[in-house]
Amino acid sequence: MDGSSAGISGQYTRSDNDYNQPDDHAPSSGRASGRGRYRHATVRQWDNPLRIAPGRNEFYHSSGTRFSQHLQRRSVNSAQDFNALIKQEIMDDLVSKSDRFGHRYDGRNHGQYASSIKKYTSAAQRPLNRGEQSQLMRLLQNFTATRSWNWRSLTTTLHSFTSAGVFTPHKPMDEHVKLTQAALLSTLLDAIIFKCNQKPEASDIGAQGIANLLWAMAKLVSNGQERTAELKEAVAVLLPHVNVQKDQFIPQAIANLLWAMAKLVDNTQERAPEINKTVAALLPHVNLQKDKFNARDIANLLWAMAKLVDNGQERTPDFNEALVALLPHVNEQKDQFIPQHITNLLWAMAKLVDNGQDHTPELKEAAAALLSHVNAQKAHFIPQGIANLWWAMAKLVDNGLDRTPVLKEAMVALLLLVNVQKEQFNSQDIASLLWAMAKLVYNGQERTPEFNETVAALLHQVNAHKDQFNAQEITNLLWAMAKLVDRGLERTTELKDAVAALLPHVNAQKDQFIPQHIANLLWAMAKLVDNGYEQTPEFNEAVATLLTCVNVQKANFNPQEITNLLWATAKLVNSGQERTPEFKEVVSALLRHVNAQNANFNPQEINNLLWAIAKLVDNGQEQTPELKDAVAALLPHVNAQKDQFIPQHIANLLWAMAKLGELIELNLAISTFESLVYRISKNLLFSQEEISMSLWGVMVLCARLALDSNANKNNVFEKHMDDLFTRLENTSPDNEEDQSIMFMAASWLGRTCSVVRHYQTIISKNQADFRDQLKSSIPSLKIEEEKSLNSLPPVDLLLPDNNMVIEVQGPRHYVGGDFKTRNGSTLLKIALLQKAGFEVIEIPTNQLLNNDLMKPYIDQIKIRLSIPSQGHGSAPLQRRRSGAAYVTGEKHLTEQTNPAKRKKIASNRLPPIMTQVNFSAQ
Repeated sequence: MDGSSAGISGQYTRSDNDYNQPDDHAPSSGRASGRGRYRHATVRQWDNPLRIAPGRNEFYHSSGTRFSQHLQRRSVNSAQDFNALIKQEIMDDLVSKSDRFGHRYDGRNHGQYASSIKKYTSAAQRPLNRGEQSQLMRLLQNFTATRSWNWRSLTTTLHSFTSAGVFTPHKPMDEHVKLTQAALLSTLLDAIIFKCNQKPEASDIGAQGIANLLWAMAKLVSNGQERTAELKEAVAVLLPHVNVQKDQFIPQAIANLLWAMAKLVDNTQERAPEINKTVAALLPHVNLQKDKFNARDIANLLWAMAKLVDNGQERTPDFNEALVALLPHVNEQKDQFIPQHITNLLWAMAKLVDNGQDHTPELKEAAAALLSHVNAQKAHFIPQGIANLWWAMAKLVDNGLDRTPVLKEAMVALLLLVNVQKEQFNSQDIASLLWAMAKLVYNGQERTPEFNETVAALLHQVNAHKDQFNAQEITNLLWAMAKLVDRGLERTTELKDAVAALLPHVNAQKDQFIPQHIANLLWAMAKLVDNGYEQTPEFNEAVATLLTCVNVQKANFNPQEITNLLWATAKLVNSGQERTPEFKEVVSALLRHVNAQNANFNPQEINNLLWAIAKLVDNGQEQTPELKDAVAALLPHVNAQKDQFIPQHIANLLWAMAKLGELIELNLAISTFESLVYRISKNLLFSQEEISMSLWGVMVLCARLALDSNANKNNVFEKHMDDLFTRLENTSPDNEEDQSIMFMAASWLGRTCSVVRHYQTIISKNQADFRDQLKSSIPSLKIEEEKSLNSLPPVDLLLPDNNMVIEVQGPRHYVGGDFKTRNGSTLLKIALLQKAGFEVIEIPTNQLLNNDLMKPYIDQIKIRLSIPSQGHGSAPLQRRRSGAAYVTGEKHLTEQTNPAKRKKIASNRLPPIMTQVNFSAQ
């Protein structure tokens, strides 16, 4: 989803979702769906009269030739004209000529007939519809290409039929039509393969025909035609001829060839070495002929180069040189670009920048020139163009393009167009638009009334088109809605309906989601819940489905996706998600990958991961080896990348490390804190929340140092605490959490604080049982419960006459509920009580399940109170009366305790545990 949300607020998420671009068509490739304006093919046609072969004049004066010439002189745009094209006598004549001349027949009349079909669709400004295609296929049953056909006839026929939509697979499609399509295409491909495999001296292969054929084959694949072994072979045998004849290609052919290479690669045609060689052979000719490309060629070239890079093309010196050569021509020919060119060019620039291209002055100038024409030509953009433009502008802004007045003006113009044409957008357009609008809001776009109206209109269309979205579009839509909600969009009826409409399709299309989709979907669902979306049964079912997908594809996630997934699991658990066995398995698998890929995470990802781990622990995550290894693997990278963390990262990291408490080895915690608080001292601009989180984190570290008798007692961190306290006080916080943190800091520092805290108290059964047992054993003992001492969080049991506090510690006071490793909240509370002069005894609840387990603790308390214990053989332990504080466990004794006493206490120590306190920074 944009990568992932940074820490608590999620505002640094990248979703990015680079895979979110709309379908990409070359400026002249047309729209596969048949809806909207039909574009002519980019390949130049041979409209000149065909030459007459000597000695064979009678053949070329056939009725087929006269019919074709007649068509060329007419406007072909009616049903009557189409009916004239599908008369049986036309096909009979073609079959007759083929039979009559046998192996001497070169296919010229067949090629002319194919051109006639193409001219009809060009005049109609659309490809054949399903009915016309079906009628034509009945006629073409006997339309058979042979190996005797010449190069021109083969190339004209395949290109014309492809361009006219003869081979486009419609849905549904009659089986007879499908079989005829396959047979016709097979005969053409067979003849082409045969021709390409001939020796050069026996071949009549020409450069323009090569360009036409590769364009047609790319178009076939783009339109959904099956990539048969024959089609793959035809591409493979054609490609070497590009290299052989590279010096013969005119500018338009170069543009069409690169477009074809990009389309073939984009439609999962294997990126064979031949394709790489072909691209490498063509790129230098882009630079050589840079002054000869027209507007359409430039649009096709830049689109193709962007698409190739998006599919792994290396940005070689030749590639970069070609790009540098083309960009100035965008500005020079800016008045020549039609709306489709403008759309494709801006899409190409956005995609190139998204793949690492610098915002050079030439690129910025070209983008500005095109954007200025968006408003001028706004009335001519079709729905797909509008969607692609929004996507391009969102991507350019996301990658650092300034939001200039020209850009803002283009956005306003397009926003109006979306509202006007809202009912004409297909599912892909809707997904692209909402993704783009969410991205722009994320990057500072103001949510004007017009903007909100457009979002509402598109959300309504989501529900209307719910059955038409594919896996990628479902992902983009849910990500977009989550991001818009995160940026303040109200939870309207349209939004709820749109989410509810999409959730069942997450389950239905679960096998279609790639790792990036899965990561972004879980991020989006976590974000929606975090912003108040109800966890309905459908929602929970979708989450369960995605968790299964994570387990299946766990080996395929990259660092950003691992980060997003762990962040999402943490957020979902924090919002009440049940920690099922599947959930636990996902978390364990992801933690193992954190450890394995620890060197590949960037600062934002390190921040998000440690925040997520701390949040999972805060919600009951077990302290597994995977968890400990992941934390230990990530922390050294905090020190290594310390200068790259922004204030939000610093605050999140301090909070996360403090929350993990004793899980992090003390020396490692000290060195990491030193790196981060040093950045704070450089007067970085921190928000109130970030100051509060940082202050809480520093206090926890100070508590750890105070409770460890072997730690170096310097006051460096207390100085940082004092500075952060002053900064927080100056913000006058009005929420209870920040006020509580501020009060604890004041208590630690001995400063006054005007905040008065009120705490809710709960007495657990274990606490009550132990109190009763203690009172029964020592009837004279005065015991107070849930007492707030010096306005600190209330203690479980207070022995006021003895200056002693007893904390009954449940599993949530430990990291992973291990009853050993105390978390930050507990450490801070114990240290604050000791600093206030109280002796603190910590008793884990797993040791208070029955009277027999309680008895040793009661006996030890008697020893501390100098009360003889019946049947106890040890000498009573003299309680320290000076008021100096200490807790049980030798590592927790204060330095003031003498060695003999420390040894005696250690021999009777109780297992330490943490209190459940509501003053965490999260």
